[in-house]
This record gives sequence, structure tokens and C-alpha cells, in this order.
Amino acid sequence: MKNSDIWKLQDAKARFSEVVRKARAGSPQKVTIHGKDAVVVLDCETFEYQRKPRRIPTMAEFVERSKKYRGAAEGIEFDRRAGMTMRDKRREIFDGDFSDED
Repeated sequence: MKNSDIWKLQDAKARFSEVVRKARAGSPQKVTIHGKDAVVVLDCETFEYQRKPRRIPTMAEFVERSKKYRGAAEGIEFDRRAGMTMRDKRREIFDGDFSDED
């Protein structure tokens, strides 16, 4: 990144349209606060925001991350590929046909 692409916050605020114009031309613009990197201004084509897919954590991962239980699973091998089948308790609790939800 060239020095001309680095802006102090007060200069970036005063010349914001120039910062945006340079960023849209394909040159990312870095803004600093008190000499430390703060933000980068990019054009939309360069910046592609993609949310991480939400993962459902497993009980084994909970135990491994937990401060309280850390070490409790030491020596235990967890098979993460094994899927568990859950019992549908609605059939035990309620009368009715739940076949429309299968």
C-alpha cells in the first residue's frame, strides 16, 4: 500500500469523497487513528461479505471448550462422524398422527 493510500482520520473525514473515489478505482484506502491502523475502505467488488454457515456444536466440542470440564475428557476418543438419532417424544406424549411432518 502506497503512502498516498494511507489517511489520518481527520484528513479522511475532510476529503472523504476522494477516499471513496480512490477506493472505487480499485486502490484500497487505509485510515489510521493516532498512527495505528483503524479501517480500510474498499470498493464493493473487492469486498465480498460471506457469512459463515452456522454450525451446530457437539457435546464433545462443548467439553473441550469448557473451562469447568476442560481435561475431563482427556483420553476419551470422540467419534464426531457418528450421528445420533433422536427419539420423537411427541408420539409418546400426544395422541395424533405426525406423519405429515416426515
